Amino acid sequence: MINGYLRRNHLIIQRAETFNNEQIARHSVSPQGVGWNSTESQSVRHEQLLRILPTCDSSISINDVGCGYGALWRMLSGNKNIIQYSGYDVSKNMLIATGLERQNIEDSRVGFCHLADIKTADYSVASGVFGLRFDFDLSDWHRYILDTLDLLNQYSRLGFSFNMLTSYSDPDQLKSELYYADPCVYFDICKRKYSRNVALLHDYGLYDFTILVRKT
Repeated sequence: MINGYLRRNHLIIQRAETFNNEQIARHSVSPQGVGWNSTESQSVRHEQLLRILPTCDSSISINDVGCGYGALWRMLSGNKNIIQYSGYDVSKNMLIATGLERQNIEDSRVGFCHLADIKTADYSVASGVFGLRFDFDLSDWHRYILDTLDLLNQYSRLGFSFNMLTSYSDPDQLKSELYYADPCVYFDICKRKYSRNVALLHDYGLYDFTILVRKT
């Protein structure tokens, strides 16, 4: 499935890779280097995504799709239930940055790879991969989102989570290059297509929302 995904979305992936390479070169390893405006907002988003994980003691593996420089692992590293964390990105420069980070992580549970090498895990999370639309047509962007949700579902045994900018954002703050999604639309898609157990989180103080899809 992954090769077909990469072919169908190669123009978007190329644009994202160029942008991410530029950001990491300009801002180095930081939230700004992956398009977020602060460490605090990045952490809040990660906390919401990780609500997909079970609270009971159980051994689990997790895919971080669009991992950037691997910031999510810093939040997960103390969780002894995680037996494997795999971060995936399409930006070669981001993966170089994770390599530098990896030198400081003495933990066999951690790995970073290009998205082309994705493997199935118990859970997958995707943070910020749908927000920057560049100048792509809205219908093309929506198809890319649907394709990516299929990818998350395909490579997740027990569930997945993702976030998106919300269409309920203040009108005077909207930017033309960003994609603001109707949360009800994507909740409905996930509910009808992937699982009966879907949660929509829209109460954590940021102009975005998070959807959790539990497959069990």
